[in-house]
Amino acid sequence: MGIYEELQRRGLIAQVTDEPEVRDLINRGGATFYIGFDPTADSLHVGHFMALCLMKRLQEAGNKPIALVGGGTGYIGDPSGRTDMRSMMTPEIIEHNCECFKKQMSRFIDFGEGKALMVNNADWLLKLNYVDLLREVGACFSVNNMLRAECYKQRMEKGLSFLEFNYMIMQSYDFYHMYQTLGCNMQFGGDDQWSNMLAGTELIRKKLGKDAYAMTITLLLNSEGKKMGKTAKGAVWLDPEKTTPYEFYQYWRNVNDADVMKCFRMLTFLPLETIEEMETWSDDRINEKKELLAHELTELVHGKEEADKAQAAAKSIFLNGGDDAPEVEFTDEDLTDGKISASDLLVKCGLAKSRNEARRLLDQGGAEIGGEKASFSSSYDKAALEAGILVRRGKKNYKKAIIK
Repeated sequence: MGIYEELQRRGLIAQVTDEPEVRDLINRGGATFYIGFDPTADSLHVGHFMALCLMKRLQEAGNKPIALVGGGTGYIGDPSGRTDMRSMMTPEIIEHNCECFKKQMSRFIDFGEGKALMVNNADWLLKLNYVDLLREVGACFSVNNMLRAECYKQRMEKGLSFLEFNYMIMQSYDFYHMYQTLGCNMQFGGDDQWSNMLAGTELIRKKLGKDAYAMTITLLLNSEGKKMGKTAKGAVWLDPEKTTPYEFYQYWRNVNDADVMKCFRMLTFLPLETIEEMETWSDDRINEKKELLAHELTELVHGKEEADKAQAAAKSIFLNGGDDAPEVEFTDEDLTDGKISASDLLVKCGLAKSRNEARRLLDQGGAEIGGEKASFSSSYDKAALEAGILVRRGKKNYKKAIIK
């Protein structure tokens, strides 16, 4: 079985142009392919994680990845799937975010000499002369076709800015530029990028003729990743300072039962035969599956030591009430008149976004502090914090508040 067939069996491939050629190229390790990452934050999240896993699989099969960081397109913002316009970012923020991406990507991709590339489209997009761009590629785009593209539909309802309208041209130009300068012959991306990707393939063929056989493939990356990458508290980040290894583990430990085997197929590197055998397990082994999934993915992102620690902490919390719960350190400055309120404990521990949310949670009986149901009027003194207070939201989210 080639890598193309494996991607199919893992449920990753959604659409593809020129399937026989794509299959042959990646199965024999002849693809130099790119996936783009817009630097809209200073950390990658679970949606990007899926793309990184794909790049790792293809590189291990002999293909060459190009990680394209959108330092240039970040000035515009991708309108795909948006009902509002993205916030403008300063050049300094974009540059900082790009540097953060590089560090995180290196856990997945071998950037050794000749094995992979990381490029920033700011290096060519910011140097473009607008009139030259219009003359060189503008004639290759039909406005009628662009307006029918899925990536613009939601934004058209509220008003699509001319700035965003240019995004498809910029993304297409990326592929065109890398085809000529880096030998990039294939592009991968989520199914919400299909219109943009087709435009890039067509631009190359129109400009360079039939011999320029650039190819496109889309996967169930972004649509699934965006679902998996969001929780009630926001995105699940790959940066341990934003989402701790324990929180990352717990996220996957708590996925819906119906999504567990999908996650095994799409995200882990377990052999398909092992995954298919797991599908025969009885329903009462679902927690065993979830623990294995959470450990596999936490190890992939944060390493085996952190995965082992997260798993041990989770089991300890379940068995003996949280002796190994992740600690949140408090100081005397967090106390008012020597005490701290239940709502402030929840906010400081990251179990509520605000005091208002904490109050609603407490009023609804959704939080326990020190093993007891807490109310909005509850407060705790320094002695209790010195001993350590277990703070719990719901059944599975724990923190240990402590002054050391």
